[in-house]
Order: sequence, then C-alpha cells, then structure tokens
Amino acid sequence: MEMGRITGIKKIIIRQGIVPTLLCLSFLTGCSQHTEEKQVDYFNLVRPEFTGKLAYETTDFVEDYWRVVGNTGFDKTIYLIADSLQAAGYILEEKAKESDRFTYRIEKRAMTHKTWEPISASLQIVGQDTPLLLSKSNHNMTYLNSASTPKEGIKAEVVQIKSVDDLMSKSIKGKVVFAEMSARKFYKTAVKQGALGILTYDNPSYLQPEKNTTSIQFRRLPSQDNGNFWGIALSYEAKEKLVAQLKKGKTEVLVNIETKRYPSEELTIVADIKGNELPNERLVYSAHIQEPGANDNATGVGTQLEMAKTAAKLFAENKIEFKRTMTFLWGDEIVSTNRYIQENPKRAKGIKWGISLDMVGENTAMTGGTFLIEKMPDPSAIWTRGKDKHSEWGGDVLKLEDMKPHYQNDFIISTFKEQGKHANWIVETNPFEGGSDHTPFLQNNIPGLLLWHFTDQFYHTDNDRIDKVSKETMKNVGTAALVSGLELVNASSKFAKTQIENLKTRAKSRLETEAKLSKTAIAKGSTINAEEKIITAWEDWYLNALNSINDINVSHNSEIKTAISNAQKEIQLKSKALRASLN
Repeated sequence: MEMGRITGIKKIIIRQGIVPTLLCLSFLTGCSQHTEEKQVDYFNLVRPEFTGKLAYETTDFVEDYWRVVGNTGFDKTIYLIADSLQAAGYILEEKAKESDRFTYRIEKRAMTHKTWEPISASLQIVGQDTPLLLSKSNHNMTYLNSASTPKEGIKAEVVQIKSVDDLMSKSIKGKVVFAEMSARKFYKTAVKQGALGILTYDNPSYLQPEKNTTSIQFRRLPSQDNGNFWGIALSYEAKEKLVAQLKKGKTEVLVNIETKRYPSEELTIVADIKGNELPNERLVYSAHIQEPGANDNATGVGTQLEMAKTAAKLFAENKIEFKRTMTFLWGDEIVSTNRYIQENPKRAKGIKWGISLDMVGENTAMTGGTFLIEKMPDPSAIWTRGKDKHSEWGGDVLKLEDMKPHYQNDFIISTFKEQGKHANWIVETNPFEGGSDHTPFLQNNIPGLLLWHFTDQFYHTDNDRIDKVSKETMKNVGTAALVSGLELVNASSKFAKTQIENLKTRAKSRLETEAKLSKTAIAKGSTINAEEKIITAWEDWYLNALNSINDINVSHNSEIKTAISNAQKEIQLKSKALRASLN
C-alpha cells in the first residue's frame, strides 16, 4: 500500500517535467530532507518513440491527391488525421469531458466559391501521333481552377506571344495563346480578347529544367465558378517540341481537360493537449494540407501527426507532462493559421510560440535541398553576409523596425543542432523570407519560425513524389520539433537560465563574426559608421532577446532578473570593444 502511494508520487513528479535523483522514502512520515531534482531529457524520451513510420505512411497517403481546400484529397486528409488522433487517444471535442486533456475538433466553414479538382488532361499537336502531355504522367499540367473542355476536346490554332504587347497586335479570338512567361502578366487581356485558353512555360532555373525535362511546376488561374477558361503548364520537353513545331508554320493543338468544380466546405482540424498549470498559454504547430506534392506539404502533415501521436503515448506512459497547452493545426496555408489567431482574441493572447512545418521530409541527396530553420526577423535579414544566405525563394530587405528579437530563434537552432550532431544530419538557417504559416504569427506579434527545405529542384513540380521523401529526415525534424515544444510548454526558471546562457554565448559569437566581416568591408571601402551600425543592431537584437525570456513568467524571479542584466552587460561590453576595434 505504501509503495503504491510512493509510485504515484513519482509519477506526479515526472509528469511535472522533473525526475527525482533521490526519493526520500520517509516522505510519508514527515521527511524534511531536500529532494534534488533535474530537468527531463526529452531527447532520450522522444528518440526511441519517433520512428518516422507514421509520418512516412501519412505522406504516402496524402501525396496521392491534388489537394485544394474542400476537394476530395483535402477532406480525406482531414479525416485520416482525425482517425489517427482518435487512435492515439485524442477525444472528439464535442464528446469530451472537462477532465479530458487530449482533444481534437474538425472546424467546418462555408466556402464563397466552389472547390476544384483535376480528373484528366491531354495535350496533343494535331498531326502527331504521340500526345505532348498526359496528366497520368504530368499531374501538374492542368492549371488550378481550369474549366473542363467539351468531352471531344478543343482543336484550335496556337498563337505564340513574346510579350504582353504582342496581344494587342495579334488576333487571338478563338485561339490558344502560348507564352514563355507568367500567366499573371497577360491572363486578363487574353480572356478579354476571346482566347480559349493558354499554354505557358515558366520554370525557374533552380528547378534545373534542362535536366528535369518532364517537370511541370503547378500554376493557377483565378477562381471561376462558371467560367470556361483553361490553362496548361508545359514541361521543358513539351515546350521545346511545341516551339520546334511553331517554327515550321501554323500549329494546331487538341486539348482535352476534365476537372470538377462543386460546392463544398472548408475543413480545418485542431488538436489540443491541455496544459495542467497554464492552459491558456500555448505553443501552436501548423502544417498546411493544400498543395499537390509529397514534400510540399504532405511531409509537414505526416510529421506533425506523428508528433501528436508521440506526445500522447509518452503522456499515457507517465513520462511527460504539459504545463502549458500544445496545439497542432492542419488546414489551408496561412489562411487557417491566420484565422486561428484572429478569430479568438482571448486565445490569441495566450499564443506564446508558433512553429510551421512545411516541406520537412526531403531526401536531400535527390532534391538538392538543405534542411533550414527560417529565423524570425533578425539583422541578417537587413545585412545578409558571411554564412547567412537567402534561399532561392528570396526575401525583401527588412528595416530595423521589422526586427523580432526573441529567444525562440537561438533556442530552436540550438535544439535542432543537437539533433543534427546526434544523427549526423545537416541543419542550416536562412534569414527571414516569409510565405508560409510562420508569417501570421509574426504579423500578430507572436514569435514564429519555419522548418523547411530549400533549394529543391522538384519544388512545386509533379516530380515532387514519395520517392523524394526521406523517413529519416522526418524522424529528425519531428524529434527536434517535439523536443523543442516540450521544452517550451514546460518552461520554467531552469529553462530561462539555460536560455540566458545560450543567448549570451551566441550573441558574443555573432558579434565577433560581424566584427570580422566589418573589418573586411572597411578594407573594401565601407565606412566605420556603417559597420558600427551593423554591430549595434546585433547588440540591440540580443539585448531585447534576453528581455523576451520574461514571457515565461519569470520576471518576478530576482535571480533570473539579475542573470539577464548581467548577460546584457557582458554583451554591451563585448559590442563596445568590437566597435572600438574597427578603428
């Protein structure tokens, strides 16, 4: 009986995020000895459980579908997630009791337009036996939101334009317009002038189109519930064949497209692990479902799902606890995340961290990509130099007022680097660029960053298939992401002390690096004032990042307050010395 009660006490201590190094056996009889405790090693708990199997299997299922909000593939993904959550112990919110801490819900909303999905498509040059493109092998050939052609297809002459001005000088009514440029530049004019549809080629160089000759990067038209306009995107190979035929003279094509447009509803799925101490404070993971590919973003969907399952299993085994709430969100990119923040101001006030999983499972030996942590806006997004490099996605140059200093940047980087060292896995960073589910967090002044891969020679193309996915990569990303989340939701004074030391160390290292770069820049003609400004910007960023540690409710702790102040003084002294060295 007594031993049973002691075991129960041990479970409580472990669930609070600490493991006793000494359990006083006389506790129940009034023991007054001090019990020494240490932080849980979440890596040791998560690594054996997160195999990547569920992440990979989910990715394999999801990538079979061309996913758009409201269509068959999108909805099947939502319900697959729901089934997996339920099997892992999450309770449907409407059936849950107040005491249930693992819940999920499917949010349903009316759509203002019809959903869309492709069925089949073919493109053939009239007079040639072999089709130029078939959707069976090029499932990105049909423009998103394209209308269907008549069942017998459309036979029409192709008119090539080299610029938008060409549309004004050529007769395109009842014809098909071909252009090697973005449709956004001429689509509206082509519609107004009576074109039947468009053929375009616009693959960027990072896709290595002359090597990946059959790749087609998906394209979209504006939503047209009752329109009949269509578009076909070409691979490099198809484009070359069409151009060669056009050089011979008048060219006609036979186009056959079948798509579905129908009323539907928008689904979003949200899973919560309710915190036991501060349930209104939360970390939100976000992975978007829409997109036609495997890495983008079936891998984010699958990895996040295995994270949710692993968290539930470890809790059920009394190995972890959740002081704050951990939320998993799957939906429409940016739209769902932004709405989650905007529609409930009270809930939004409690969102302390946001992490986006987008393209997190690449087999980099095949894609050419590198795993990246896209940082919150820091001075590298203003002065991008040294080892800091933008991806081919690119980013605008930010201003000092755009900076988002926060400990989350360096904490996440350090945690992922630890997993990288353990697994011999490369982890890199890039300056802020935007364009995924981390942006709504930042726009609402919530710390948010992105886990992703780039450059990827198959990005947004129909060659982004399951054979380019690595279970091992998803295992590494999911492990480090979940460990990071467990550290954050259970953060206390010990976590705060660790982050103070981490920020101090990384700040000094960054300042030294920037000073070396500044000396080189001065030697090449830059001014001392310009270079001092850069070092000062980094100094300010880290001073404010240290202040952000107070958001884990330790501002009342005089020891933490003193540690932050001391770290800031060390950074200021370091910065002052380095700025002086520029002279």
